[in-house]
Amino acid sequence: MSFHSTRGRIGLAIGALGATALVLAGCATSSTGGNGGSGGSSSTITVGTTDKITSLDPAGSYDNGSFAVMNQIYPFLMSSKPGSAEVTPDIAESAKFTTPTEFTVKLKKGLKFANGDALTSASVKFSFDRMVKINDPNGPASLLGNLASTAAPDDTTVVFTLKNGNDQIWPLILSSPAGPIVDEKVFSADKVTTDDAIVKGKAFAGQYQITDYKLNQLVAYKPYSGYQGNLGKPANAGVNVKYYADASNLKLAIGKGDIDVAYRSLSATDIDDLSKNKKVKLVEGPGGEIRYIVFNFDTMPYGAKTPEADSAKSLAVRQAAADLVDRSAIAKDVYKDTYSPLYSYVADGMTGATTVLKSMYGDGSGKPSLDKAKKALADAGVQTPVTLNLQYNGDHYGPSSGDEYAAVKAQLENGGLFKVNLQTTEWVQYTKERTADVFPAYQLGWFPDYSDADNYLSPFFTTDNFLHNHYANQAVNDLIVKQATETDKDKRTADIQQIQDMVAKDLSTLPLLQGKQIAVVGSGVNGTTLDASFKFRYASISK
Repeated sequence: MSFHSTRGRIGLAIGALGATALVLAGCATSSTGGNGGSGGSSSTITVGTTDKITSLDPAGSYDNGSFAVMNQIYPFLMSSKPGSAEVTPDIAESAKFTTPTEFTVKLKKGLKFANGDALTSASVKFSFDRMVKINDPNGPASLLGNLASTAAPDDTTVVFTLKNGNDQIWPLILSSPAGPIVDEKVFSADKVTTDDAIVKGKAFAGQYQITDYKLNQLVAYKPYSGYQGNLGKPANAGVNVKYYADASNLKLAIGKGDIDVAYRSLSATDIDDLSKNKKVKLVEGPGGEIRYIVFNFDTMPYGAKTPEADSAKSLAVRQAAADLVDRSAIAKDVYKDTYSPLYSYVADGMTGATTVLKSMYGDGSGKPSLDKAKKALADAGVQTPVTLNLQYNGDHYGPSSGDEYAAVKAQLENGGLFKVNLQTTEWVQYTKERTADVFPAYQLGWFPDYSDADNYLSPFFTTDNFLHNHYANQAVNDLIVKQATETDKDKRTADIQQIQDMVAKDLSTLPLLQGKQIAVVGSGVNGTTLDASFKFRYASISK
């Protein structure tokens, strides 16, 4: 996830296959011992990260830094246990389709928030109603595009009525950033609630509650004894998360043993160095993360709202960029192969993933082609060099982003076809400006919400997508709906592949890289688990 907005799933029934049938290739490796279901420990764990929190309000943020906190403090109707991508009822007693368009959840009885407020079906209805109503441009409301209404017929029953039936991704949505259940007595019904109000109101009912909070400096957690979900009790006495301004300090802290776990985002060089340090060990998980360039169809060269608007020339600019990038070089030289080249829109290892960009652009085998780029621009009558303002971010996507985009700049400028103006912005401002048409082209990364190919398609390529890049293709919309409601596995896979072919021709985004999940932990730390659920939970960690 990075962010979402508006209606990314635009009333879709996403897929008829459970996500457990569509897991990533490879298995997570983790240190042994420690699990969320065992008794607690007297040890407090210290975690370090360079990620940033945008907001503690689920309606107001859709990024890893924020969701890493939400996973610990909020209850979900559905969740997955560490080591598994399969979702099962969490604070729910049961959850199932009672009709093709009605998904009924029965809550456990006697649920409470840490402040003593009752957690009932009214809390659930409130949580989903406000998410849809607020529809924050940097929030995850797009994941609820198939939700028609939420009803609470009694204190423990919730009925979700869906626009299209048989949406078997819906249980995964309930475990996603759109799924946290919040306290209606603390949160606003129609606007994003401040972090201070949430922390002061003790509006927590997950495995942990927050005891100390300094935005992007420190979050202190202690286990919440009232949690009744399926994840069990934490294997530690609490967790302190320290936020580092740069990866070099994070590397120093984990290398010296000042912290127990370093997760997101160390540079490839840092990881390579730490792999030789006997005081720590590396934990790897399946690689669902992708990196890509977004083109704003209104403001990019020859975009719809520029003085020289021309859709054919705009497409040619995107095609030339696709012809010139050298993914293998970036993966090797910048990331030391901790990332791999990505030649399509669905992460490699997902059912339905293709390599359509490899054959369609460049030399046809994954390498760049200056001749093809020249031809694409010349055929469209584009004068060169094309000036391209390209934005990237270094504090959210890691210290190697500067090197990555310096490489992209050099590749695009090869042969004099482009003049690239690189710019960078601090993350909190970046999230605002990218949705306000400030950036003609810009860097984003994606860490999936759930383990299914759809999560790489519907949020990006539906008309009201979370990118806010003004891309719209009705044929793509229609096929996304078709794959979403297809019950035949082979037919659905074919639909997913066809969608990739179609969006590869349009190039609203340019995929570059796919990366692994990597954490660095102290030699005496156990239970760190990175899996295909893409959720990093603290409760399983012990020492």
